[in-house]
Amino acid sequence: MSTPTGPASGLPVRMPRPRQPGRHRRPEPLVAPEDAPALVLAVPGTPSSATRSLADEVISIARSELPGLDARIGYLDGNEEFPSLTSVLAHAAEERTARFEQARAAGMDIKEPDGPVAVVVPLLAGPDSSLLRQVRQAVMDSRVAAELTDVLGPHPLLAEGLHVRLSEAGLARADRARLFTVATAADGIILASVGGDEAVQAAGITGMLLAARLAVPVMAAALDQEGSIASVAEQLRGSGSQQLALAPYLIGPEIDASLIEEAAKEAGCSAAEALGPYPAIGKLALAKYTTALGIAPQQAQSTPAH
Repeated sequence: MSTPTGPASGLPVRMPRPRQPGRHRRPEPLVAPEDAPALVLAVPGTPSSATRSLADEVISIARSELPGLDARIGYLDGNEEFPSLTSVLAHAAEERTARFEQARAAGMDIKEPDGPVAVVVPLLAGPDSSLLRQVRQAVMDSRVAAELTDVLGPHPLLAEGLHVRLSEAGLARADRARLFTVATAADGIILASVGGDEAVQAAGITGMLLAARLAVPVMAAALDQEGSIASVAEQLRGSGSQQLALAPYLIGPEIDASLIEEAAKEAGCSAAEALGPYPAIGKLALAKYTTALGIAPQQAQSTPAH
């Protein structure tokens, strides 16, 4: 891949290409320079083939949005089959050092790249203090210069994903053109999160966006707090909702899937699937990466070509 010139090393840039005339021409696509930090997706939970498939799909979406992106997957509970986050970061650092030494050996007068070796993006919809502590510890154990981003939510795209998962389960019907509700099978939504009170508060923000889409009340509850789901179900029924639905505010690997089924039984309602590899997840992971490098995707789209 040719090396573009212009912006500082590590930032997404535009590759020179012929531009279409006219005011409605499409923005030129961004590409990642070869020496950009790696995007490392930190995947929680017990690794499995299903988890790997989900993470691969998220990474594939991010790469499609930014060609040339060095994207990797590190598992918090890694093993020989599923590389740990610590080992993935260490390997990324070793590879960057090797590239630098090869360039010097070839007679190139270059300085070792500044900035982080990697940007670590937790595969979490909301803040889970326990899992985030594990991510931070893994980064520290790697002894690698890496930047840790915030979790993916709250965000309007997650509200869209929740709406789609509810509609797929037959618990909400969406307008085909704009994904806004025409009619809904549920008249009250329990937004189930993990991570305690902080996670419930964060989920509540996305819940307000979901409520606006569905035109029904949405209340957040904690899957990992005993009685939280039942309490919220009682509040919704007390306010007039009769047909409830449970929407997991989760990517998927964070918890055992059986907890969602148990929560739905506790609330006496049906449940949608977790967000999983919904396309917005990959886009949000990439947005966290580009923002950590000091340039947001929407800003990059308006940056002059170099």
